[in-house]
Amino acid sequence: MTAEFPTARPRRLRRTPALRRLVTGTRLHASELILPAFVKEGITEPHPIGSMPGVVQHTRDSLRKAVHEAAEAGVGGVMLFGIPAVKDSYGTAADDPDGITQQALRDVVSEVGDALVVMADTCLDEVTDHGHCGILTPDGEVDNDATLDRYVSTAVAQARAGSQMISPSGMMDGQVGAIRAGLDAAGFSHIPIMAYAAKYASAFYGPFREAVEMPKNFGDRKAYQQDPAGPVGEALREVRLDVAEGADIVMVKPALLYLDILREVRDTVEVPVAAYQISGEYAMVEAAAANGWIDRDRAIMESLIAIRRAGADLILTYWATEVARRI
Repeated sequence: MTAEFPTARPRRLRRTPALRRLVTGTRLHASELILPAFVKEGITEPHPIGSMPGVVQHTRDSLRKAVHEAAEAGVGGVMLFGIPAVKDSYGTAADDPDGITQQALRDVVSEVGDALVVMADTCLDEVTDHGHCGILTPDGEVDNDATLDRYVSTAVAQARAGSQMISPSGMMDGQVGAIRAGLDAAGFSHIPIMAYAAKYASAFYGPFREAVEMPKNFGDRKAYQQDPAGPVGEALREVRLDVAEGADIVMVKPALLYLDILREVRDTVEVPVAAYQISGEYAMVEAAAANGWIDRDRAIMESLIAIRRAGADLILTYWATEVARRI
């Protein structure tokens, strides 16, 4: 039996800021936030990204400053996305020891490698001229198994450059197992893998594609990313497969639009679960706030609390440094 009004008054615990703080059920910690950062080869000044106000394509120097600020704020990690000056169909820059991603990894590790976890996106979409996450067949389809070879080579190159975690995001079948075997064979059995395990073919990636300069006519990724209307069981199968192949952390992407999936994943696996608050989710809040339609700061915090409450142990967000300072 439970008490009813007037005896039961749930508002008692909401009456003052101190009471609300005392009983809050969901808390954000700076160390659980990961900052995605873009770095472009060959530029001398940071380039603003039009669809992502406040986010830039960094130079190597401005990236060092940004990650130093993130570390000072207590952010837990940084995820690098390198944009080469020259792209090709093979994604040559992905595993080039002198490619922009590997250079940036060495820069960032030397700057803040003891203060936060440094990692880079392990994929090909930022470095291919067609904008897909893998090697294409003559018919224009992504060749799963040929792509795995590229991922392994890229992962080893990133580890050699100092990456402290490998983050495959291409949604190729078998990618985690192939990368785990490749890292182990190259002497990097200690490097963990954070797998983009449940990644959806979302309409909200648009600003990111501007940020990494993908061709506008690259098509879509519905043949390898998950269908937004697909069954929950498909996501859970992907997650279980990645864990079985050796994933140390699994990720749901996007975050805010897939809170139900995030909760299901959190309830299914025993490894940490990450969620990526993607570029379109960021851009919506910034655009609405710029028009005076919402309270920007409250909307940012509310969105992150929702992701955390749904089960994310780690959150990738472009607001990581700002929010870490605030909390």
